[in-house]
Amino acid sequence: MTTGRVAAFYGPGKPMQINEYPVVDPEPGAIVVKMTIANVCGSDLHQWRGEFDVEKFGRPYPQILGHEMTGTVFKLGAGVTRDTAGLPLQEGDRVVWRYFYPCGSCRACLKRVSRACPNARTYLMSSCDVAPHFYGAFGDYYYVRPGAAIFKVPDELSDHMVAGVNCALAQVVGGLQLAGLKLGEYVVIQGAGGLGVYATAVAKEMGAGRVIVIDSIPSRLELARGFGADFVVDIEQLPDPDMRVQRVLELCDGWGADVVAELVGHPRVCNEGLRMVGRTGRYLEIGNINPGLTYALDPSTRGASRARRSLHRSWDLGFGIWDLEFGIWGESLAPSSELRTSFHRSRDLGVGVWGESRPQLLTPNSHLLTPNSQLPVPTSCRLWRPCRHLWASWRRPCCQVPYRAWMTPFRRRRRLE
Repeated sequence: MTTGRVAAFYGPGKPMQINEYPVVDPEPGAIVVKMTIANVCGSDLHQWRGEFDVEKFGRPYPQILGHEMTGTVFKLGAGVTRDTAGLPLQEGDRVVWRYFYPCGSCRACLKRVSRACPNARTYLMSSCDVAPHFYGAFGDYYYVRPGAAIFKVPDELSDHMVAGVNCALAQVVGGLQLAGLKLGEYVVIQGAGGLGVYATAVAKEMGAGRVIVIDSIPSRLELARGFGADFVVDIEQLPDPDMRVQRVLELCDGWGADVVAELVGHPRVCNEGLRMVGRTGRYLEIGNINPGLTYALDPSTRGASRARRSLHRSWDLGFGIWDLEFGIWGESLAPSSELRTSFHRSRDLGVGVWGESRPQLLTPNSHLLTPNSQLPVPTSCRLWRPCRHLWASWRRPCCQVPYRAWMTPFRRRRRLE
């Protein structure tokens, strides 16, 4: 019987262990995927540091972290012949997929808001010691359960480019759609981590008239400019929140932004962001998963200073990413000590490479903007286009999408210059 390895997580402060489990045959409608790339998302760091302890939510250890990923079809369960877009699917095809499974029958699903399904992650209520074992990205295989939204990846797109499609990229696409971003509107992005950089590109592609990005790290701000930011606000140069708010208002013609997106992933920045919203503006919050951390809000002041604000809550879209980190799961799994090193380095900044060599630290500004390179994130914001359709499929209880050629924009994507 085929076996596969996983990086089993036993809780905050404890080293990961490399466990090996049998690869079970897929049940009807299921798919077993052989992993090629797995990113380290900010939520993985939250769990690793203990800021988000899943055991308190009824999820027993050991767990397998990771959900931003891509791989190739290893085995197809009975009845699986096509992907969610209707394209033929066979063993060896490269795929991306949704990592949660809406039930299709709860109130949220019946309203076609399946991202809010309370039953979508019930499979995490078992430890990875229980078959089918492989339900996290940090392993050799992944068991895609029946009913999942899964899509075939065009050959011209690298694994590095599509690994974040199902989380970071889909989050900002769906979030900006929920916020109702319109042509010519002004957008402020708090935080230039993974989500913030994606959001910069997506906002520009959706027709934002001006995109302003706020962060404290020069390399991130430089990266945001490369992804289309019109203006950047350096926190080191404007350390006082009042100064930053004033600067944003100046850049928004004294009116305030139409959409402010909180992509830091911490509630301490929310009040500052709300002060940047103009009349008729919206405040978009994605990925704030710090249970127990709150912020104070005075509704009367908020209402008096801005006639109308809408707080769009995007909790179920995914998780916020403060650092730009990408861990790569390669052909040769790193030992437990090196996995821990990768998480430490991902936390600090850069790219943790999990492969045949020891993890390396790669700085974003020296690699991510290199023309014609293999990028963890795309220099062309065309990557987000098919995610509109992926996002549409996620809202449908049956997970079916009416776009047979949902990947066509990928094939028409401009070459990296």
